[in-house]
Formats: sequence, C-alpha cells, structure tokens
Amino acid sequence: MFIGREAELRFLEDKYSDPNGQLIVLYGRRRVGKTETLKEFCKGKPHLFYSCTQSTDKAQLSKFSKQLLKENIPAKHYISKFENWENLFYAFLDLPHGERKKLIVIDEFPYMCKGNPSIPSILQNLWDSEFKDSNIMIILCGSSMSFIENKLLAEKNPLYGRATGIYKMKEMGFYDAIQFFPNYSPRDKVITYAVLGGIPHYLRQWNPEFSVDENIKKNVLTKGCALYSEVEFLLHEELRETPMYNSIIEAVALGNTRLNDISQKSLIEDTAKTSVYLKNLIELGIVEKELSVDAKIKEKANSNRGIYRLTDNFFRFWYSFGFTNFSELEDGDAEGVYEYIVKSALHEFTSLPFEDVCKAFVRELQRDNALPFRYSKLGRWMGNTTIRNSNAPNGVSFAETEVDILAIGHDAKEYLVGECKFKKTPFSYSEYLDVVAKLMPLKENAKFYYALFSENGFDDKISNEAQEKDLLLYSLDDIVNYRSTHPAKR
Repeated sequence: MFIGREAELRFLEDKYSDPNGQLIVLYGRRRVGKTETLKEFCKGKPHLFYSCTQSTDKAQLSKFSKQLLKENIPAKHYISKFENWENLFYAFLDLPHGERKKLIVIDEFPYMCKGNPSIPSILQNLWDSEFKDSNIMIILCGSSMSFIENKLLAEKNPLYGRATGIYKMKEMGFYDAIQFFPNYSPRDKVITYAVLGGIPHYLRQWNPEFSVDENIKKNVLTKGCALYSEVEFLLHEELRETPMYNSIIEAVALGNTRLNDISQKSLIEDTAKTSVYLKNLIELGIVEKELSVDAKIKEKANSNRGIYRLTDNFFRFWYSFGFTNFSELEDGDAEGVYEYIVKSALHEFTSLPFEDVCKAFVRELQRDNALPFRYSKLGRWMGNTTIRNSNAPNGVSFAETEVDILAIGHDAKEYLVGECKFKKTPFSYSEYLDVVAKLMPLKENAKFYYALFSENGFDDKISNEAQEKDLLLYSLDDIVNYRSTHPAKR
C-alpha cells in the first residue's frame, strides 16, 4: 500500500496536465521514496520508466535502447539499438501515447551523466529545438543531491533555466509516517517516529503487529536485519573516510552541537576540517545547521553561529545505541543491549524528536487557521536571558538559553512561545514560569501567547491559569490524533 506523498503527487499531476512540454527534476537523499512516488504517479498513464545503472556509457545506451525499442515506435523495425544518445532521446517523440502526454522517467539520472558528461548538453539541445513545444514530460530523478544542485541545475550548466519544475523530496512528516503503524497508541507512535523518522524504507521494515520493544530488537539491533547495516551502507555509498564521518555523526548524536565540541569529541584538532565534513553531511541531508528563528542575515552568514543536529532520526538512534554497542550486537546480544541500555534511555531519547512532532502540529494548526495569529517564521529560539545571581553586578547575570518553539507573526508584534515536555510527570507550573522568563529580551511592544505540549498532562495550577490567560495547552492525544479528529478542515 502506498502511503502519503500527496504534495509530491499533486505537483506532478499539475505538471502532467499542463499542455506545454515539461522537464522536471525531482531529487532527494537515498531511501526517501523517490522511485516509489514516481511509480505511483505513473500508474494508469502510458509511460516509459528507465532506471540507470552504474555502468559504462555503451552499456547504458544499450540497456536503454532495448527498453525503448520494446515500445511500438518506428525505429524498432530497423535497428536493434540506437547509435547515440541524441537519436535515442529524439525517439521519445515517437512513443505511442496517442493524445496523452509522452511521459518518460529517467531514474538515477546522475549515473547516466557520470558515464557520459555530455548528456545534459544533448538534452539541452533537444529541449530547446524539439521538446519544449511538444506534448512531453521528462522527469530526471536522482539521489546525488550535490550533483543535481551543483552541476545539473547550477548556472553555466547546460540544463540551467530549462527545468519547468524542480522538486526536492524530503522525508515524510510525522502525520504521514505514523500511518505505517495506525494501531499504536499515541505514545508509541511518537517513540517509533523518534527511532525511524520519516524515511519510507525504514518505516517499511517495522512490523506494526509487533510492539516497539520487539521491533527495535528484531528489526534494528539484530545482525542481518535490513536496518542493521543501513547506516554503514549509505555512508560507504556516498562518502570516503567513513571512520572520520562515523566519529562526527556519533559526536552530534550524543549531544555535541557546537563546532568546537564536535571537533573535540571526534578527536579532530582542526575545526576547519570538521566544518568541511559537516558541510558534506548537510549536503546528504543527514545533518543540519540550526540558527535561532529570529537570526538576522549577518548572523546567518557567520559560520561560527548556530548548532548542528542530525536531521535523520534513525541515524541518531543508531549512533546513540547501535554504533556505541556494536561489538555486543555483532556477538548476537540484541536482547541484552536493548534491556540494559536502550530501554531505560528510550523515553528521554524521544524528547528531542517530540519537539519536531510539536512543530508539525503547529503547522497543522496554521493551515487550519486555529492559532491566535498567522506566523511567518517557526523554529527554535536561542539567545541570552537574565537570571538572578547575587554575586553578579545588579544581582542579575546572563545565560544562554533555548525555547523549543517560537512562532513569529508577520509584523514581529505577536509571538507564540512553545515548550515541549515528553516526560512521565505532568507539566508543572514552575516549568511554565521558566518558559515565561526565557523570552524577557523580546517582551517590548509585543503580544505573547504561550503553548505548552505535554505527554502527561498539566498540573492543576496551569490548567486553571489557562482559562484566564493567553495560554494554550495541548495533550499527547491532541497532537498525535489531530488529523484524524479534524478531517473536514484538510
């Protein structure tokens, strides 16, 4: 059963229904579900779907020729294969699709270009002279994001400015991901998302008939299962110096978010070298650099500002528990690693991904106009706040702090301050007061609303105060079940 990707399919359908020629570039990191989405889009449409291989140019041309010549085109009666790529691509116009759009998908297009760097130029010439005014839709798909962005689409490259649509696919959001295990409790849905994230390939390895515990033991930590070697496979496929990248990813997974801390933890003396490794991981969609939601342009340009975090939940889980206990797992002790290491830490591990779940919930509220105002920015706030300190001048000092969620209105006169608690006790009133104190630097001439998100409810004092102030309270059920309880608004 195909799940999710409504936005991607809607984008492709809109392009397909356009009467003009279409050249679409769809790309994203490995395992994100590009091929499955394209196959779902092609269902019920006459199409040609070619998957490139890592082979020589001659072998690639021969393979594509055989597939194209299986179609009822005039050339099939005279040749056994095309002599060159220009002739092959030109034959797209002869596909027997009648009045419907001639739909051609070339999957893993970078492999084809690696074998023959002139292919983008060949396509450009044919696009300019023939395809752009024809009833044709060519989709170029690839997993090598650096190639797509820096070579295929960048200025001065042949296909620059020719694409009629460019779509970068990312991992599924929380609400799509949890459709893979619909019968789980809200808590187990959040924990499972914290382990797997939104990569469809990972989600398909999960057996929704098993408990979270059993799935982690059998489908993640057991040697030989699909996810056990997944991280190692991806790194070897995309990167050299994998031991160095392993050290850096492990450092970030274990909570080292600043450049200096990552360098020290991974034993790399040169922070400039660490920055290069991190940049490569960012290009692969494994790491992201996060700045405060209200960061100005100058601050964004400062390479020393911001924190690093893993964007892939499964990478974070593996480097937190699998990579650090690899010897025991290789010996077949998945049960012991889970019972004595993972089980006790899993709840706390989930607290960070829970913040992303809450952000997804806030986006749902915005789409349904269910917030006090429309925001223009949403993210984490990082800055300084004042704290009482009897030893400091004037009795106060400054300390770095963070707010889990800050939504900023279009005129920066309204703010929604959110705090997320995934813990086994109710959200306490003192914790709420801490949240209020953090944003004192932004208080001038602004209207503040507060949103508290809690796994286990709220104490009585917060509940009573919410009836009188601009305080919004959201339980785990409210968050996880939002789409199912508000279907009419979608």
